[in-house]
Amino acid sequence: MRIKFPVVAFFLEITIIILFGIFVKYDISDRGRNFPKESWLHPRYCFSFFSVFQDVHVMIFVGFGFLMTFLKKYGFSSVGINLLIAALGLQWGILLQGFWHMKYNEIHIGIESMITADFSVATVLISFGAVLGKTSPVQVLIMTILEITVFACNEHLVVNVLEVNGLPASMLIIIIIIIIIIIIIIIIIKRDCWWYFPCYNNLKKNIFTGTLFLWLFWPSFNSAIAAAGEAQERAIMNTYFSLAACTMTVFASSILIEQKGKLDMVHIQNATLAGGVAVGSCADLNILPFGAMLIGSIAGIISVLGFKYLTPLFASKLNIQDTCGIHNLHGIPGILGGIASIIAAALQVNNNLSPGMQAAALACSITIALIGGAITGLILRLPFLGQPSDQNCYDDTVYWEVRLNYTGDSTELQNLQKAYSRGNIPSNR
Repeated sequence: MRIKFPVVAFFLEITIIILFGIFVKYDISDRGRNFPKESWLHPRYCFSFFSVFQDVHVMIFVGFGFLMTFLKKYGFSSVGINLLIAALGLQWGILLQGFWHMKYNEIHIGIESMITADFSVATVLISFGAVLGKTSPVQVLIMTILEITVFACNEHLVVNVLEVNGLPASMLIIIIIIIIIIIIIIIIIKRDCWWYFPCYNNLKKNIFTGTLFLWLFWPSFNSAIAAAGEAQERAIMNTYFSLAACTMTVFASSILIEQKGKLDMVHIQNATLAGGVAVGSCADLNILPFGAMLIGSIAGIISVLGFKYLTPLFASKLNIQDTCGIHNLHGIPGILGGIASIIAAALQVNNNLSPGMQAAALACSITIALIGGAITGLILRLPFLGQPSDQNCYDDTVYWEVRLNYTGDSTELQNLQKAYSRGNIPSNR
């Protein structure tokens, strides 16, 4: 760890800096495919678009990070490695997506480039949730590079070759890449450390922070790359209503399926976001508020059922250990969203959409994701990447300097206070 990680990290960052120096330039002439050139020249517009970028950025760095802090002894890694992935991924994402849109052998970047880079980072962060606690920092760096490469290639195929443009294409790419890569990685990186899993021991702390940030800013996430004007406004409103309806059905379903008739925080923390995932592929379409609410309601129900029944089934029968239940929050609702976008195209709620092209984009995304996921999983199994042993899974002390063993217990806090009052500072854990 002391040698491997610095070598890989420095090598990747130096390489990226060199590539930025050679290819990347500020875009001062043609700033975005969705907006007229004149609008970018106005300072007020630049700052208004930057506010959308800020919302997406908060989701990436705060929302996803704190969503994964439910593990009692893995809080440092949940937030810290999230930051590491995002920092590397946004740089690599700008390069990879820029290579497909070069002008005069240069990559021209603007605020929209930063937003699309954050979108590519989201795929890795969600995948990280599936293998949370079972990978080393070196593996995470490699996973970031490979997944964003697959994402950029698939985006080029769907948007530029198949010409399925707009928000449905972008969200469909994200959803399918997430679904397949997570499944392949989980299957290939099978671990027997499930019984070391300190399941939800940290639920008494403020782990709901990540959920609230993601819930509040998801309308910005779904509308950030939609066409300016009515389409972007529809994306905001559809996501807004879908999340609200989803939350209601999640609370009702959670109480209904629990034997004691009580709410399960695992359902509330995760499944309440399924509406934002499911409506993403058709958020900017004229599906009407009731359509968005219907999608969100169904997504909430199937997400809760997944956490209740599918996760234990995968763990016990197939030995597939999805730490954060990503297949319940992003996988199944993502499939629902893909189906909804095809139905919307068939009903001609948007005359620019073709059901055939939507289906073709779906098939191509699945194929590329299967191949990319298999390659990623096989590479991550290489022994020299330093995957932690079963006994060291879900433990910050393997990679972090942890000075205090405080878990929130009042008795332990009193003992620490007495030790400090006597001048006896506790040693490292």
